[in-house]
Amino acid sequence: MTQDQLPFNRPYMTGKELYYIAEAHFGGRLAGDGPFTKRCHAWLQERLKSPQALLTHSCTAALDMSALLMDIRPGDEIIMPSFTFVSTANAFALRGGTPVFVDIRPDTLNLDERLLEEAVTPKTRAIVPMHYAGVACEMDAISSIARRCGLLVVEDAAQGLLASYRGRPLGSLGDLAALSFHETKNIISGEGGALLVNNPRFARQAEIVREKGTDRGRFFRGEVDKYTWQSVGSSFLPGELIAAFLWAQLEEADRINSRRLASWNYYHQLLEPLERLGILRRPMVPDHCRHNAHIYYILLAPETDRDLVLRKLREKGIGAVFHYVPLHSSPAGLRFGRAGGSLDRTEDLSARLIRLPLWVAITEEQIERVVAAVGESTTGRSGGW
Repeated sequence: MTQDQLPFNRPYMTGKELYYIAEAHFGGRLAGDGPFTKRCHAWLQERLKSPQALLTHSCTAALDMSALLMDIRPGDEIIMPSFTFVSTANAFALRGGTPVFVDIRPDTLNLDERLLEEAVTPKTRAIVPMHYAGVACEMDAISSIARRCGLLVVEDAAQGLLASYRGRPLGSLGDLAALSFHETKNIISGEGGALLVNNPRFARQAEIVREKGTDRGRFFRGEVDKYTWQSVGSSFLPGELIAAFLWAQLEEADRINSRRLASWNYYHQLLEPLERLGILRRPMVPDHCRHNAHIYYILLAPETDRDLVLRKLREKGIGAVFHYVPLHSSPAGLRFGRAGGSLDRTEDLSARLIRLPLWVAITEEQIERVVAAVGESTTGRSGGW
């Protein structure tokens, strides 16, 4: 008999989303930068200690804005991990920049800061660390290298909302940072994102780029008597209905993260025996990092066939999935980017990784079912491992 399907993700709603959407509707303001957008901006600025937060229609859009603000041009090089989503590279390749892929750390699967300096050339403009699974990159070392080499830092904090590094919120540590509110993230608006502007050099221009290259924001604040085309830009604003939905989530953000952390910790506890047997490795979180339980993943032993394990899990109704195919080996990565050294760890670890189902309302019984299925699929035994 087929078991009930356990999906990888179930979007969570607080119950206030439709109420706030109706409030925006009756208020008669549906375009971007209305009252709900302003609430979201204020929340992000206060909680993330960022001087300027700007909602965008996706994290991809926030990264695109970063490339425009940095005036990336053909031949410019941008250092980033190969183990990341395509948007991290696309934003800069679209401007003619060259992604330079650097290997990842064996513990956190984040960009290995020890390999950065050897990847820097006279063409390098920026470093783009991506905080995998809501666990921070080693930002002190990355920022130090950036300062020494005269480079900018753009945090890809798509997975990092309400996580921190040495007590500092992710998203506040780079010159610019991009957040995601995609339905697979902890805090969601269906599609959506935000650009955090921490370097005052970009503050005024960020608003212009986001508003199609115009100074429309200054016009609405009464600082100019009309708005005009000032520079290149695009339409990066989300509508007010998206912001209304997001506001309902931000109000409950701490509770959402708390519930996810409880589930993450339960996975971590139940999978410890399998790690002791050498069948898999659990996630590693450095003591100076506070993560947000965005992903619970396992790394299978090198001799284990991941495709076979995934197939067995699917047969048991478990929605476990792999993650990124390394960008450096993809058709577009080969065309637009280059390797900044050996990428052996990226290739090895990405081929062994499985993400397990995790969402706000997952139950302990469901987690127990997933862990039992992982044990059976990797050991061939039912429990008792």
